[in-house]
Amino acid sequence: MRRGAETKQQTAHRFSRRSTLVVVLFAAVAVSLLARAVHLQVLDKDFLNRQADSRHLRTETIIAHRGTITDRNGEPLAISTPVDSVWADPLQIAPAIDRVPELAHALGIDAETLARRITRSMDKRFMYVKRGLPPEISDKVLALEIPGVSVQREYRRYYPAAEVTGHLLGFTDIDDHGQEGLELAYDHWLAGEAGAKRVLKDRLGRSVENVASIRPPRHGKELRTSIDLRIQYLAYRALKSAVQAHRAESGTIVVLDVRTGEVLAMVNQPTYNPNDRSQFLPERYRNRALTDIFEPGSSIKPLVVSAALESGQFLPGSVIDTAPGFINVGAKRIEDPRNLGRVSLTTILARSSNVGVTKVAMELEAEQLWQTMTRFGLGELTASGFPGESTGSLSHFSYWRPISQATLAYGYGVSVTALQLAHAYAALAGDGKVPDSSLLARETPPKPVRVISAETARAVRRMLEEVVRPGGTGTKASITGYRIAGKTGTAWKSGPGGYSQDKYLSIFAGLAPASEPRLAAVVMIDEPRGELYYGSDVAAPVFSEIMTEALRLLAIPPDALPARDAGSVIQAMAGQQ
Repeated sequence: MRRGAETKQQTAHRFSRRSTLVVVLFAAVAVSLLARAVHLQVLDKDFLNRQADSRHLRTETIIAHRGTITDRNGEPLAISTPVDSVWADPLQIAPAIDRVPELAHALGIDAETLARRITRSMDKRFMYVKRGLPPEISDKVLALEIPGVSVQREYRRYYPAAEVTGHLLGFTDIDDHGQEGLELAYDHWLAGEAGAKRVLKDRLGRSVENVASIRPPRHGKELRTSIDLRIQYLAYRALKSAVQAHRAESGTIVVLDVRTGEVLAMVNQPTYNPNDRSQFLPERYRNRALTDIFEPGSSIKPLVVSAALESGQFLPGSVIDTAPGFINVGAKRIEDPRNLGRVSLTTILARSSNVGVTKVAMELEAEQLWQTMTRFGLGELTASGFPGESTGSLSHFSYWRPISQATLAYGYGVSVTALQLAHAYAALAGDGKVPDSSLLARETPPKPVRVISAETARAVRRMLEEVVRPGGTGTKASITGYRIAGKTGTAWKSGPGGYSQDKYLSIFAGLAPASEPRLAAVVMIDEPRGELYYGSDVAAPVFSEIMTEALRLLAIPPDALPARDAGSVIQAMAGQQ
């Protein structure tokens, strides 16, 4: 009985010790947990917050959209539309590499190619998967919930008028930076400045909360061009039709407002669609109206006649003897199609006499002729500010020989751009004064520069009206109800072996209405292939087509309405009573 009591006592003692040990162990665990909690919550608080931030807080860029480009009436020519770009963190997506085929399928790309790209980019934390996606595609990607795959909002440039304004506007790269045309020239104005914000992201890299704004975005500014989209379209349509009809190599049209110097239309053929990047080839997207130079042929003759009148050696009624229909300058014979005999300066322009204008030019001092041409803007940049604009070519008079002065008189040995030639004719339209040319809309016209006297400009305009009237070379440029002044030009094209005998430039430069000009235009068709190749047959009708509609759109009143007899007036008045 004593042994039984001892056994119970020993069992109780052992239970007591074990219970104490368990209590001590639980107390020790509780103390250690408490100590750890204190350590984490108090001592390591800042460190842990920084670690959490580094894993879940991110600084995101807020993309700024590019400024809109409009025509002079506010019609949009270039706008930025929101798109999404899918990007990935290669380190985060690596553990889920087996899900790459899902991502590739959603984006419509090759899975193996994408997997190789991810594998090669393991040393990076950012790589674009695909850019410029519509929102419905990016939503599908986000729905997959693939680790390390995110979507970023961007903007893509869109050009509503497409190829009608392509050469003028240019285009941007995939990052929305201007690369050509006005997009490049005014990139500093159009481009915005991206903002930044701090966001909280979940384990899949998705933004769940905007924590703070670091810097608000500054969106690009609007650019209002001088272009009238209505006239631009008219010019585009007429030029495309002419180039196709004559199977020409290319063509260019420039239309200027002579009062303000604003370019109302500037088109080229062949053209390209800036919305289609597969068409981005230099030979297609360069703006020929500003970058390509050509010898103007007879379209330069009004400028030579202006220099002659300015010299005081000639008057509008001066008579030039062109007999026997040719003139020899050194070893070169300059001829007219037929002997015109003794003719006035007006007839020289109306009949486009090479002999007559050569004789006039040879009577002038070389320096005097050069100075007048320079004042007209030949051999110098315009004020357009367009990237890649050419100065043309007008050599200094000190390098001229007699044959240089002779050939310049009818448009060889000198080269111009279409805008330069239009600018020169605008000086004739503006009574001898002309403002700088501009591709941007102007609130107030700038102070014009005096090129020639008002008397000379008016006299030459009157002469140029005879070019378009019956008996002149430019009758196909006429417009019913309006007086038109202009000049045709047909020039052989030069090549490595000299001037070609079967390749031509067809040109017409003109003003409307001639009594008080508002518009100046140049039409140039390069290498028409067919029976018709003279400027009078190829370029002049295009001028008439464009100006007919442009004058109507701008509500410019006719200045050559037929006179009504008294009986018609009385009948009209009686009919109203």
